[in-house]
Amino acid sequence: MNEEVRNSEEQRIKVIYCEPGRKARIAEIGTELSDLQRAVGGGFIETYYPFEEEVCIVCNDEGKFNGMRPCRAVYGDDQKIQDIIFGPFFICDCRGENFDSLNAEQLDRYGHMFECPEHYVKVNGEIHAIPYEPSKSMDRTR
Repeated sequence: MNEEVRNSEEQRIKVIYCEPGRKARIAEIGTELSDLQRAVGGGFIETYYPFEEEVCIVCNDEGKFNGMRPCRAVYGDDQKIQDIIFGPFFICDCRGENFDSLNAEQLDRYGHMFECPEHYVKVNGEIHAIPYEPSKSMDRTR
């Protein structure tokens, strides 16, 4: 394998990628700032650390304010919604100075955790998330 090809492979990471209205999937994204921004719909990126292990959610810093659709809820230990991520986001390893790939077990676990898109409703002053299966036509438009 030539050096140029190896370097380009080293600059891609395996993540769980979530988009509004679509099932979560394993994706490979570049690690350049422009690649990360493109993955979250443009603009500034924000890191969010809701998990005990050293993985993070990378999302659009202004997703809640710039008209992006709600994507997934993040739950606390009590299974109550802590936050809702708006717009596309990804989950990656963040142990080092740079983002890195999730391992196989993490890809499986976070893939299942964030698998289905959600609708959100307010009932008696509380927001609830209702997971749903996206239509087949939505999944084919990736």
